[in-house]
Amino acid sequence: MSTVTESVDVNVPVRTAYNQWTQFEEFPRFMDGVREIRQLDDTHLHWKTEIAGVKREFDAEITEQVPDERVAWKSTGGEKQAGVVTFHRLDDTHTRVTVQMDFDPQGAVETAGAKLGMVDHRVKGDLKRFREFIEDRDGLETGAWRGDVDRPGL
Repeated sequence: MSTVTESVDVNVPVRTAYNQWTQFEEFPRFMDGVREIRQLDDTHLHWKTEIAGVKREFDAEITEQVPDERVAWKSTGGEKQAGVVTFHRLDDTHTRVTVQMDFDPQGAVETAGAKLGMVDHRVKGDLKRFREFIEDRDGLETGAWRGDVDRPGL
């Protein structure tokens, strides 16, 4: 299992950053390699990706969601990954968005890429594009979902 952790500071309030992040179907607009995400219900997503010519589809489940604080997920089929995105209020108009993701590289090429930091670089680029996306919209999110998803076992 490999782990990546990256952060970006965005020039929007924590509520705005969180609201935009909950618009999963918008991810292809700023995530390199993500072709489509369909939100099946409040906690289930279907992903289509294409990275370095390799097309994949997998399902993911939101395992915890707390407005303005965190969104956690795990894959439920196909890709083996899990992670959490946290939102940290820096002041009234600035937020730090941090992504921590654990994933299981498939095959020699992905394993080598993970060891060389290519996934870290991709996530860092995705966060930079997220910042540009939300800031270029004058801090206006494309939508919001403010519901809670309780962590399993609570």
